[in-house]
Amino acid sequence: MALPKGKVSKARTRSRRANWKLQAPSIVACPHCKKMRLAHRVCKFCGYYDGRKVIKLDDEKKSS
Repeated sequence: MALPKGKVSKARTRSRRANWKLQAPSIVACPHCKKMRLAHRVCKFCGYYDGRKVIKLDDEKKSS
């Protein structure tokens, strides 16, 4: 059975765990409607991604 070669100090353990942190989601302005949206995702306000219409939104379905 495997055994540890030596004691791992608290400082070594804690410094290794120091990088386990959460990051805030990156939010950017939509180039089409200028509202804030998540990066690399379709804009939920206008339905555009990468300069083209990707999804049709509910308010547009009702007006057509």
